[in-house]
Amino acid sequence: MKYITKKLDFSNQTLEEMSLNSKKFYNLIKKRRSVRDFKIDLIDYRIIKNAILAAGTAPSGANLQPWHFVVIKNKSIKKKIRIAAEIEEKEFYEKKAPKEWLNALKPLGTDKNKSFLEEAPYLIAVFEKKNSIKNYKKIKNYYVKESVGIATGILISCLHFSGLSMLTHTPSPMNFLNSILKRPTNEKPFVLLVVGKPKDDCEIPVFATKKKSFSKISSEF
Repeated sequence: MKYITKKLDFSNQTLEEMSLNSKKFYNLIKKRRSVRDFKIDLIDYRIIKNAILAAGTAPSGANLQPWHFVVIKNKSIKKKIRIAAEIEEKEFYEKKAPKEWLNALKPLGTDKNKSFLEEAPYLIAVFEKKNSIKNYKKIKNYYVKESVGIATGILISCLHFSGLSMLTHTPSPMNFLNSILKRPTNEKPFVLLVVGKPKDDCEIPVFATKKKSFSKISSEF
């Protein structure tokens, strides 16, 4: 079978420009923080749409693009999600979580209360798809978690680049999202992003701003 090919459209930057752009991006993304206190201000939906389109450019196994993004701004739906999430969080904090994990969470001051799920103007539920439909046939998706993880990273980066803040929320289990958002059984919730602008008095723990150095997170040969 012969496939149609397309010439790569690639910007031909100088080495100096490439180095400068990488530094600019690092200086921007290193200011990203997980936020739990959001303004109720409305956000231009075009920002959310563009961020999802950016996420959709991520590489994926056989280009099957095994992801689906659900944007939630409806107040009643957000309330349903909060109620369901807090049921799971109550179970986690009171029964499931080992003491070591709870001690690790202490500096963040988190608990079973997840008011941000209603306060933030947008929630974005990211789903991973175990299989897809192509030419009316069910086909298995490959490298699903890897692909969806990369897409989510691009989504988060674009939201931050646009001036928004977010929280990656992962109550366990999250299958209540399938029911509330009417998603099929071949999809599994991957992460719930809470998106908006932080409150003016929003604070975060100092320890959460400290990231490991280059030598701690990399090696070379």
